[in-house]
Amino acid sequence: MMVIGAFFGFVVGNLTKNPYIGFTVGMLAGGLASLIFAFVSITLKGNQIVAGLAMTIFGLGITNFYGQKWINTKLVVPAQSFAIPGLAKIPLIGPVFFNQDAFVYLSYIVAVAFWFILFRTKSGVHLRAVGENAQAADAMGINVDRTRYFWTFVGGLLAGAGGAYLTIVYAPFWLDGITSGRGWIAVALVIFAMWDPLYAIVGAYLFGGIDSLQFQLQATGASIPSSLLSMQPYLLTLIVVIVATFILRAKHIGAPKELGLPFYREER
Repeated sequence: MMVIGAFFGFVVGNLTKNPYIGFTVGMLAGGLASLIFAFVSITLKGNQIVAGLAMTIFGLGITNFYGQKWINTKLVVPAQSFAIPGLAKIPLIGPVFFNQDAFVYLSYIVAVAFWFILFRTKSGVHLRAVGENAQAADAMGINVDRTRYFWTFVGGLLAGAGGAYLTIVYAPFWLDGITSGRGWIAVALVIFAMWDPLYAIVGAYLFGGIDSLQFQLQATGASIPSSLLSMQPYLLTLIVVIVATFILRAKHIGAPKELGLPFYREER
């Protein structure tokens, strides 16, 4: 979903010369890709891990096929950063948080909004109920399949947005497999955040900081092979998943109890 969003966001952004239209289309592309996954997992009751791996191969394959003529092409009009008056001058945190592009500012709002939806609204209660005990949610009158379809689509929109940001702002050009496994890092981030959007903000900056550290060390002329530096984000991902797994098991928190399990209504 992320690489599909990255490709279609880049192509449309180039054709329209408008990064915001490209970003929107990239989001929608990720959302549409998520509906394929939803159909296999929810309607056909397929194995979600296998379906996810198949979607990964599909996404890389389709973008590689259609992206050949775009390889090494730069985005015509990349998105620009702008400072928020007053806030950007705060020592240390001002330049980091308040001298960014519009998409970064949007991410702050989205994270807080989803925390509020998840833990303070009826829709959030329904979503968590469907993840914890689908049979009980169905008995309460919640349409489990419709709820899962909707939120899978929303997740696809966000994944597409993450991919579109890569090719519109972070690295405004196209290369095959430009996501470089960042989708898997996003999965690890969810585990690290214990399914809480506010913790995800902290985790995102931690992972992002480690990722950017390799460029900072290279710029200083550190005598560390670039291949080892590029391993940092993925090594951190592995460590985080291992540590988080032990913590979640000890505290019995985190993953929804029915994560990855299909719902069969007739078994109620």
